[in-house]
This record gives sequence, structure tokens and C-alpha cells, in this order.
Amino acid sequence: MKLSKAAIIAAAFLVTLLLLSVLLTLVQKDVAVKDRVALVRVEGPLIEAKSTIDELKGYVKDKSIKAIVLRVNSPGGGVVPSQEIFDEVKKAVATKKVVVSMGSVAASGGYYISAPASRIIANPGTITGSIGVIMEVPNFKGLFDKIGVRSEVIKSGKHKDIASVFRGIGDEERKIVQGVMDDVHDQFIKAVAEGRNMPVEQVRKIADGRIFSGNQAKQAGLVDDLGDLEYAIAQAAKMAGIKGEPEVVTKKEKHALMELLKGQVPEGFLKYAPNLELKYQYMP
Repeated sequence: MKLSKAAIIAAAFLVTLLLLSVLLTLVQKDVAVKDRVALVRVEGPLIEAKSTIDELKGYVKDKSIKAIVLRVNSPGGGVVPSQEIFDEVKKAVATKKVVVSMGSVAASGGYYISAPASRIIANPGTITGSIGVIMEVPNFKGLFDKIGVRSEVIKSGKHKDIASVFRGIGDEERKIVQGVMDDVHDQFIKAVAEGRNMPVEQVRKIADGRIFSGNQAKQAGLVDDLGDLEYAIAQAAKMAGIKGEPEVVTKKEKHALMELLKGQVPEGFLKYAPNLELKYQYMP
């Protein structure tokens, strides 16, 4: 049975593709992929953790990435996003070198997420520290009394409307809220102690919400070294055993308009939405 000319051409094409595929595979095995350093930027208030976590996970899985530099320029933010990023940085450190480079501000939650890194590098004038918890509760009672507005509340639990903006906080409620704040603050202290390999009581002595310059933070043991982003990248490469100047890869910045077109709310807009939550945030 004779094959048609078209069938012969098709078979030859498939064989050629197969040979090229095998050849490329062999070549790739012989050509070493250049060692790279990944740069992950965490900027602004910590409102959500998913984008940073996804980025860290991707770089941890990438075998060509030998070290990660986490550039932190944040006053902190929500307790939960801070804790979730902390956990992911801790996981990344178990596999690769993670160096934090602190920008202008890396305070409160910004410091929280930095604590588990392999090494923390700050600029001498970086504002950092602020190990504390804050919750702001607006009180419009005086204003509403003047304009004759009041809120009618129907509730099934005595403290269901705790921290309502329509009235002040009573002594009993203040005690409840303070207990929650103290517990979350203690979680912060223990996370820093764990990440920095410091005694809990040593951290507790400076965990009163005070801020430090980068230079002061180094003296207090909260920072390992002083230097800029370029220095941090060089140190990360050195720690990972990369010789020469490393190739630096980073994710493209998001654009608010594109996020809206994709049906997402830009993170920057979320900080203006009213909410009530505990925050690891430096608020000058």
C-alpha cells in the first residue's frame, strides 16, 4: 500500500519536530541557567497578603532563583496580613536565603514581616520598630447628640455592639478590648523573638511601640547591617554563593486601571474603606 505524498511530508515533519525537541532538551541540560536574585517589593499599608505570598512561593519553586531580597517600605497594617506574610517568609528562609532591605519606613507590621528573614539590612535613617498594636474607634456621640441623631440597637449579646461609633467605650468593654490587644501584642513579641533568635524578655523591653532609626535598630539587635538596596542585593548574592554581579528579577508593578478592568479593586483604594480591625501599624 503506497503512502500519499502528503502523508510522507506530514510524517517527515513530525519526525523533525521530535528530533528538534530531543536536541533542545540535551542542549538545555548542558547549558547552566544563570543564578539569579529575586526582588520582592512590599510597599504601602499591609492590607492583603496574597500577592506577596504568591510571589514568594513562585520564587521559592524557581530553581534559578538562589536568593530573595524583600524590599520593605511599609508602616505596617492589618494584623492578619502581617502574620500571613511572616509565615511565608519563614517558609522561604527554610529553602533559600532571604534578605530584607528596609526603605524609608519598615515599622510595626513592616517590621513583623521582616523578622524571620535570614538577614535584615536597613538604611541608617530608616524608621523601624514600633512593636505594638493599635485599634482606632471613632466616637461620634457628641456630634450626634448635638444634631439629634441616635442609633437604635437590637442585639442578642451584651457586647455585640462593642466599639460602636455611636457611643463611647465603657470600662467593662475597654477591659475586653485591652485583653485582645495585649494578646495580639504578645503574639508580635514572640514572633520577633523567634525570627531574630532573641530572648522574649529582651524583645519585650523594647516592644512598647517606640520607633528606632536604622542605626538604633542595629544597636538594639533588630537589624543586622546598614546599607541600601544595592548593598542588600549584593549581600544576598554572596550568601547564596553567586559569583560576580547577579541577575535581578522582579515582578512588574500593578496598574490601578488594569486591575479595575479585570474586575479587581486596587489595594491602594482599600485603605480608604471604613473598617474596624487591630493593626500592627506605625501611625505618626
